Amino acid sequence: MKPTELKGIYAILPADLDTEELLEKAESALKGGVKTLQFRDKKQGFKRQLKRAKALRELTREYGAVFIINDSVGLAQDVDADGVHLGRDDAPNLIQLRTEVGDDFIIGITCRADAGFATSVLKDGADYVSFGAVWATTSKPEVPAIGLPRLMKARQMFPNSHICAIGGINADNVVAVKAAGADCAAVISGLFAADDIEAEAVRLIGIWNNS
Repeated sequence: MKPTELKGIYAILPADLDTEELLEKAESALKGGVKTLQFRDKKQGFKRQLKRAKALRELTREYGAVFIINDSVGLAQDVDADGVHLGRDDAPNLIQLRTEVGDDFIIGITCRADAGFATSVLKDGADYVSFGAVWATTSKPEVPAIGLPRLMKARQMFPNSHICAIGGINADNVVAVKAAGADCAAVISGLFAADDIEAEAVRLIGIWNNS
């Protein structure tokens, strides 16, 4: 498993759902064709996180999808996830981490709009970097919007690196994100707030693939 497989719609599950709703929403997205799924669970105890992550790992295997854990390398390893996504403050010594986890373990890093930081983490072993919020988002209202021009600039600066766009992305603007050069578009409410998540996943993936 390598990040070249991280293309198109990258679904990030909303944090703090109860377990039944979490698994229902995850399976709906996977039924709709989502091939990358990230689990975020910031406020729960480790035992509960572990149980939920194991259930999601089984689901993603069933549907042939890549499974990424947010923030916790230990949890990702415990459930045999495909990789981890780390924030700036969560990123340890990446050179050491890459040595510990091996080349097949995917490491993504949040860079927001910091090209210098992106340069550093890509050099040290990150597989992909995320830029955003492209547009203002209710998921992380404190993160300033960077707009499409900054995303395009990132593509120019890192022509051979894997870039994931995040923030305010939905079916109405995902074409613009792809046109700006993103390899994948991370969606949270743009997918999981839909009344029919499976149908919205089909729609998002279709728009991406046909643009």
